[in-house]
Amino acid sequence: MKVSPVLGATPKRDLRCEFLVWAPAAERVEVEFWTSGGEAKAALRKIERGYFHAVVEGIGPGSRYFYLLDGEKRRADPASRFQPEGVHGPSEVSGQAFAWSDASWRGLELRDYIIYELHTGLFTSEGNFDGVIGRLDDLKRLGVTVIELMPVAQFPGERNWGYDGTFPFAVQNSYGGPQGLKRLVDACHRLGLAVALDVVYNHLGPEGNYLGDFGPYFTDRYRTPWGMALNFDGEGSEEVRRYFIENALYWIEGFHIDALRLDALHAIVDRSASPFFSHLSQAVHARAKLLNRRVYLIGEDDLNEARMIQARDKGGYGLDALWNDDFHHALHTVLTGERRGYYCDFGRLGQLAKAFRQGFVYAGDYSGYRRRRQGSSLKGVEPARLVVFAQNHDQVGNRFLGERLSSLVSFEALKAAAAAVILSPFTPLLFMGEEYGERAPFRYFVSHTDPGLIEAVRRGRLAEFSAFGLEGEAVDPQSEAAYLAGKLHAELAREGSHKVLLGFYTHLLRLRKSILSSSRVREVLSSGTQKVLLVRLSGKQEALALFHFNGTEGCADLEWPSGRWRKILDSADKSWGGGGSRIPEVLGKSSRASLCFEPYSFAFFVELKTL
Repeated sequence: MKVSPVLGATPKRDLRCEFLVWAPAAERVEVEFWTSGGEAKAALRKIERGYFHAVVEGIGPGSRYFYLLDGEKRRADPASRFQPEGVHGPSEVSGQAFAWSDASWRGLELRDYIIYELHTGLFTSEGNFDGVIGRLDDLKRLGVTVIELMPVAQFPGERNWGYDGTFPFAVQNSYGGPQGLKRLVDACHRLGLAVALDVVYNHLGPEGNYLGDFGPYFTDRYRTPWGMALNFDGEGSEEVRRYFIENALYWIEGFHIDALRLDALHAIVDRSASPFFSHLSQAVHARAKLLNRRVYLIGEDDLNEARMIQARDKGGYGLDALWNDDFHHALHTVLTGERRGYYCDFGRLGQLAKAFRQGFVYAGDYSGYRRRRQGSSLKGVEPARLVVFAQNHDQVGNRFLGERLSSLVSFEALKAAAAAVILSPFTPLLFMGEEYGERAPFRYFVSHTDPGLIEAVRRGRLAEFSAFGLEGEAVDPQSEAAYLAGKLHAELAREGSHKVLLGFYTHLLRLRKSILSSSRVREVLSSGTQKVLLVRLSGKQEALALFHFNGTEGCADLEWPSGRWRKILDSADKSWGGGGSRIPEVLGKSSRASLCFEPYSFAFFVELKTL
């Protein structure tokens, strides 16, 4: 009998289902399911390398089942496609049929990615995939090209910030399950929007995590901030790798996902000669080629390790892009003056200039916060392979009070931050609601059922913030209030300064597409005393971006590249809610002058001969 290459439950014709599970910790595995005649069981046959397999009659799409390990432990399928009763309930056989309408969709070039990160539960009042579909036209008008979903893997309860999932293959039941996610992806593709999905391969959540009962998915040789590390390089690690690589391929092929954002790669320890990352990128890119689609792997790596996006044949791991936290930290500290925690390594305008110039601020430099050298050089790396942002789920959600940038800085500073990200040569990412200055806090929140775990989470969150100082009243992450307070108020975008900010973001995105496609930084000049930054960019046209990162008016003697430059955007203009600009409409002739700036203002110029 040919064994299915697919983990989990695969429905066949004539009410039959094929099961494959890796369970080397068990001597005997049975599948327990229910039919019209009542409860039924079927034994799985033990085959090579700890796998158990069977084709079982009388079970098909919609049927629910458990695995019974050695006649004692009743467990859901580690590769369950759907958990309709939550993490402690039975798995459901999920049919794969769906009427896709995106047969001609091939995906977008990475250089065209403008990412919008959202949390399915908080983005709309409905809190599900269908609710997101109802907002897609708004996002299309804004000008983003990619919707990035925070993790949708099944988590305990009905609310979670996303990173406590325990069934990597199962789409969260309260969001709409697998069919709901397919509807969303199909709707995005009809509008020309790509879909990225955040996946977590560095840990599983604590509640409903039964993988250890099946086999050595975890190892005690390493530790992560969330407990034992996943076993990517010890005995049995080949099967653990298969599990997660198959998960990646499942999203790409079964759900037509265009990119996977890989969470916290620095927390994956793999000391083998051929690391997991390399195997993952090889498998994903091979499948994308077979499907004739563009599919990307975008990593989050706290170590600034350029090897992540270097080619495999040059000793790298072959990922397509990396999040760049250094850009965020440099921008955030210049705008806010914060220096607590990891922000103590930042705060100088020259560091933001360095981020524009070379991507990482710390590329082999000593970090006072880490008390060691940090990072490696990105020399020769295309700018589009770095994702930059002024806000994201981590940098907001990991604050004690979950404040967004709109609660920390002025309206003028918000416009400057938007321009720095969107008109950079890097791939920009917006965090849901920032385009109109959403004020709802985005806090860490959970809905666990174990009282001991709930109390441990409360204590752990307080300890985590000790390095930043605790100011304000703590919000219980278990409370429904912590969740509801984070719901977006999209109606704000229709009024006052929120409407102006939305228009500003929309205009910036149009400028990026029309002028700065595939741009590069040609020159960066900074004046630390006046807090003025000049960035020369080369894309479809030659452009100059002038930033004034000071909360008061100020003048600075500046020298710009020779030629004549025409101003096409000024954040201080009254049309953008400013008080009026003193920056001239044209720069030229002497290529040196004293320019006077409004607080936290920004001006954008293009070379006259290109108009």
